Amino acid sequence: MYKFTREIPLDTSYDVIVIGGGPAGCTAAASASREGAKTLLIEQTSSLGGMGTSGLVPAWTPFSNKEQVVYKGLAEEVFNRVKKQMPHVKPDDYDWVPIDSEALKRIYDDLVTGFGAKILFNTFLCDVDTDGNGNITSIIVSNKGGLKAYQAKVYVDCTGDADVAYYAGAEYQKGDEDGTLQPATLCFKLSNVDVYGFQTMPKLRGEDGVIEKIVKDGKYPLISRLNSVIVGPGTAGFNAGHIFNVDSTKPESVSEALILGRKIALEYRNALAEYVPTTFGNAFLVQTGALLGVRESRRIIGDYILTVDDYAERRSFPDEICRNCYYIDVHGSVEAALAQGKLMKYRKGESHGIPYRCLTPKGLNNLLVAGRSISCERMVQGSVRVMPVCLAMGEAAGMAAKYAADNGGDVRKVNVEHLRNRLKAVGVYIN
Repeated sequence: MYKFTREIPLDTSYDVIVIGGGPAGCTAAASASREGAKTLLIEQTSSLGGMGTSGLVPAWTPFSNKEQVVYKGLAEEVFNRVKKQMPHVKPDDYDWVPIDSEALKRIYDDLVTGFGAKILFNTFLCDVDTDGNGNITSIIVSNKGGLKAYQAKVYVDCTGDADVAYYAGAEYQKGDEDGTLQPATLCFKLSNVDVYGFQTMPKLRGEDGVIEKIVKDGKYPLISRLNSVIVGPGTAGFNAGHIFNVDSTKPESVSEALILGRKIALEYRNALAEYVPTTFGNAFLVQTGALLGVRESRRIIGDYILTVDDYAERRSFPDEICRNCYYIDVHGSVEAALAQGKLMKYRKGESHGIPYRCLTPKGLNNLLVAGRSISCERMVQGSVRVMPVCLAMGEAAGMAAKYAADNGGDVRKVNVEHLRNRLKAVGVYIN
């Protein structure tokens, strides 16, 4: 072991610090700042948005339950702003809508800074200091300026891996009982695609689909699954392929997966060019994601654990801060396949609530967690991990962080009824 000791600068000027600039982090920072908190958003990459931008996820999961928009408030605002910049998307499209990743970067920039929050890019969380009594006293970050400590009244962990909570000593779960995690995916874009051919070609996926034929032929062994959509002129975005045995909390594992993911993307390009030449014959692999698509890692143990029964019963909660209607979507698991068959997808108009208590990690007083790492059972995490609900959770977490900061920093002293009333006032959909 090596003991590292030195003095570093300390910044104490912020009320709320949000760590992680994915969907949850963006709305958390915007919401906290909108409520009047002096807010800092720390992001380890050079842009906001996470998987919808740097990760190249090509489409939103559904925003509606076929009856109404479920993810309203800032989530719907972001969604509508992107659609307005995509002429081929209809204003009344709400389900599986394509994403212009470059437009979304600018939209997140404007959302966060528009409410007055500050953004610190290319900055990594290194460690967390606590007082031993459940209070985070500072976070340590690293960037081109060197090491620096930041101290706030309340912190919001939107890292996706519950890094802040983990460094602070929070209890957590990861994967199934054996530690197995869902496979990862590196998304990519093909340009010079024939759009008319894309719209009229034989189906790519499902029984008797092109991908099924490619897999059966065995010439391209890295190919398995595919979701694809036109994201711009002559450009298709792909959420395709599985990379197994990836642990996003281990840098070596992620590094190996990124190398393999880039090979998989090229194999898809070559296979599609061969099997569907009228559409992809001249396609060009223009970009692979700068972020690996990770579906799960740590889940905190919070004051409440959202259960499969909660999902199955379409349960509402007195402290719910948003609702969710996405189906149980756990990749690469027999258990998940059985659960999906048992639970079925929601019918028109159905959704379930997410309690505030799922955002409060046990044993920590001044930390909230939003995004895919909230307190829930693994099967439910397969539903609440996607971008629309993360946007909704982030807005609630940021607002709650401001109210906690006003009450000594304790997230459990937030008046939840006041929080819910304020969320409703800004357009959030809750029961």
